[in-house]
Amino acid sequence: MIVIYSAKKIITMNSAIPVASYVAVKDGKVLGTGSLEELQKWGEFRLDTTFEDKIIMPGFVEGHAHTMEGTLWRYVYCGFFDRMDPDGNTWSGAKTIDRVVQRLKEAESKLTDPDAPLSGWQLDPIYMDNKRVSRKDLDKVSSTRPIGVLHASGHIMNVNSKALEIGGLMKTGINHPGIPLDEDGYPTGELYGPDAMTPIGVHVGFNRSMTDSDEEGLLAFGKLCVRAGVTTVTDLAARLTEDGVDSMLKTTNQESYPATVVPLKVFLGATPKETVDLAVSLKKKTTDRLKLGRIKAVADGSIQGFSARMRWPGYYNGAPNGLWYTAPEQLSELYRLALEAGVQVHTHTNGDEATEMALDMLEGALKVNPSPDHRFTLQHCQLADLAQFRRMKKLDMCVNLFANHHFYWGDEHYRLTVGPDRALRMNACSTALTTGVPMAIHSDAPVTPLGPLFTVWCGVNRITASGRVQGEAEKITAKDALYAITLGAAYTLHMDNEVGSIETGKRADFAVLEDDPYSVAPENLKDVKVWGTVQGGRIFDAKSL
Repeated sequence: MIVIYSAKKIITMNSAIPVASYVAVKDGKVLGTGSLEELQKWGEFRLDTTFEDKIIMPGFVEGHAHTMEGTLWRYVYCGFFDRMDPDGNTWSGAKTIDRVVQRLKEAESKLTDPDAPLSGWQLDPIYMDNKRVSRKDLDKVSSTRPIGVLHASGHIMNVNSKALEIGGLMKTGINHPGIPLDEDGYPTGELYGPDAMTPIGVHVGFNRSMTDSDEEGLLAFGKLCVRAGVTTVTDLAARLTEDGVDSMLKTTNQESYPATVVPLKVFLGATPKETVDLAVSLKKKTTDRLKLGRIKAVADGSIQGFSARMRWPGYYNGAPNGLWYTAPEQLSELYRLALEAGVQVHTHTNGDEATEMALDMLEGALKVNPSPDHRFTLQHCQLADLAQFRRMKKLDMCVNLFANHHFYWGDEHYRLTVGPDRALRMNACSTALTTGVPMAIHSDAPVTPLGPLFTVWCGVNRITASGRVQGEAEKITAKDALYAITLGAAYTLHMDNEVGSIETGKRADFAVLEDDPYSVAPENLKDVKVWGTVQGGRIFDAKSL
């Protein structure tokens, strides 16, 4: 049966018919858009007026997120900013280390098993006068129970003395760049990067993997998608073990699951060949709501965590350079084999030295295996300058810029990490557009909350948490920003033939809005309300979750 939906306005992202009042859907796909008179000629139909006073847009495509947020909400929220959970409840931010400790104490007092670990997430000491959290702070919560708190960046974890003891690290003489030492020679409790975090993570509640989401967590994340208008979402650093893939297939195959998930196999703990071979084999398991067969590489860490790799002159406050998470020769081999096998690679680069390395490695790999339309994408790519964007264009790369980051950490980058001049060019959306590099913008949930309309607001206004406009020259229009969270993001995933616009043959994925984002003032874009979504022709009302 054909269903024709009426709406106050349908924004299609299809240049042939940019605006319509009706959209016809059949078998979960868009049959067409236009007037009722035009669409009813397709045959017998049912007119649905559910959205007659709403705005319909293509379902938002979140090109960089992690479904682990659904799992993290079971742990103690230690973030600085207020945040909404999957059930629509808002948690207040913890503004000081003392408040973080108090919140952990409150949670610890409710645990009945004396040996159970206590887990927290979203810690952000850079907002607490950049004071370092130590094992001694967490020992105030408990000296007998292992405790671990993941930073907002996802690249650092703080643990207490008991966790270090259980993991065999509560000793002197450790020499590891990701395990800083206190004045007494023992680890401070801060752990940088996967090499240091993973062995201890299993003892502090992150015992699957910090990048995995189980069935319950994936279902919770699906609720966040509906509330944000997202119908296609990435999981941009999944282990994709056999059990993990089976769980994702089972969960996303449920008729009630509201989004298509695109998990990328993280390049970690395996050779380039093993990783590419796995990606190729996983493609065979792809379904309509689980798109497999892509790879995520991580070149460096985070700028606010001082683990990103920086070119000269380095960090503004004189901090030592960050960490390489992937060696150049490893990335080169991964790119070469992936191009040969037709597997897309997305690469995390935060610092400009990491971006330069990725560009160098891909340039060399393309000389060996030329590959038209490969769409290898740099993720975050926060400090890239004009010359680097020109190289991206020459290499036919895409970029997915971290627009949200500018609000949450822009002030700190200006003041502390990179200094005023480089802070103005961070997340250079306008430069990407003017150089012709295909662009998406993203939230990196759970690093920042999932919410493409907030991401649009960030790209258009470039306002920091203190209310300053930072980098006027890199502002983009609402039209360009809305394109970036629909067709732009779909393009970076090689999915623009399936989603990203409302046109014949594409999946019937819609974001249903209460307000028209093209009509509101730029400063109000983040306040546009989401009614819910339509995904594959199935309706999801956020109020009924």
